[in-house]
Amino acid sequence: MPKVSFVKARKLILTVFSISIIFSLGYTLGIKGFKVERNGFNVQISRENPLDKKQIDFSLFWKVWDILTANYFDKSKLSQTNFIYGAISGMVASIGDPYTVFLPPQENKVVEEDLSGSFEGVGIQLGFKGTQLAVVAPLPDSPAEKAGIKAGDFIVGIKDEVKKIDQGTVGISLNEAVKIIRGPAGTKVTLAILRDGTGEPLVFELTRARQDVPSLILSYVGENKDIVHLKLLKFGGETNEEWEKAVLEILKNGKVNKIILDLRNNPGGYLQGAVDVAAEFLKSGSLVAIEEKADGTREEFKTQKIGLLTKVPMVVLINGGSASASEILAGALRDGRKTKIVGEKSFGKGTIQEPLQLEDGAGLHITVARWLTPSGFWVNEKGLEPDVKIEDDSKTTEDEQLNEAIKQLL
Repeated sequence: MPKVSFVKARKLILTVFSISIIFSLGYTLGIKGFKVERNGFNVQISRENPLDKKQIDFSLFWKVWDILTANYFDKSKLSQTNFIYGAISGMVASIGDPYTVFLPPQENKVVEEDLSGSFEGVGIQLGFKGTQLAVVAPLPDSPAEKAGIKAGDFIVGIKDEVKKIDQGTVGISLNEAVKIIRGPAGTKVTLAILRDGTGEPLVFELTRARQDVPSLILSYVGENKDIVHLKLLKFGGETNEEWEKAVLEILKNGKVNKIILDLRNNPGGYLQGAVDVAAEFLKSGSLVAIEEKADGTREEFKTQKIGLLTKVPMVVLINGGSASASEILAGALRDGRKTKIVGEKSFGKGTIQEPLQLEDGAGLHITVARWLTPSGFWVNEKGLEPDVKIEDDSKTTEDEQLNEAIKQLL
């Protein structure tokens, strides 16, 4: 592997983030802070504070604005729109929550592409362990998976020759990292990876490719091929349609009477997707998750349809790449029908982000609540512990975790 210069990064305590839910909710830029009027690409900015912000002193902000505008040597770099986006980004970042982020239009588009399942890149779902950038999960058959990158790897450096970027990742935001790592198919990006058990970073040069990621993969396992192996890769916009087709195929196959629901390396997605899938296995009206807000109020998410697989014996597979909505689903099935969980401890991402669509394609993701399993367990930083723990052995081609799931159903 090529030698690359990277800034050293420390290994920190685990707290993990995965791609959040996207909803189309209205929000008007300017109701708090600046009043912005748009006419084409010209932006007129009023320096008058709103009535409820009269006591806030913005003089230092405007002083810096004016100094930059008057004295910065390269006037082509000065953009009022970017000034505003930068100010908003800084305000949001000051909270110190890596899950609460402002997304300028291009970055917001990238997040939407993730859930659509079609984009160009190396196929890594990114997140954080503590404040260190990490791999939530590599996507199946992606350049990252083929190169050997694993869930839980720390990304301590990124290099892109074309973009002229060669930097460490301490202090980097999720969206900045995605922007650097993603790029046109056929181009290259180099990552320095720190992994448990390795003293020095592992260096991977990856060639970006077109990624068309389905929501699920259906196959049959077991000696008589009578066990459904349903690998759910994400909870995206098209998941429900793909799921319904898979269930119909399962029902048509009369000899199938057992199911393995594989949530390994599933980083999450739409909360409602987890509720819809859970409804297939639980009685109507069953509790799937509890949303608890800052004021202590709670909202319960329950199944609302008659499930077609409620009596089929099943096992759930999880690992360290199972996060967010996949943890919600696994926890609901264990609490609701005593489903056995096999594999490794999940990531432990137990907060809920409310994504808002702003004007001009920008977005704002806000942590608004935490979620609990039906039994009241908060997975954040703890994760779900499997009932049968089987470590992934990378030294063998055998899938020991899947084999154990099959064994549990015999």
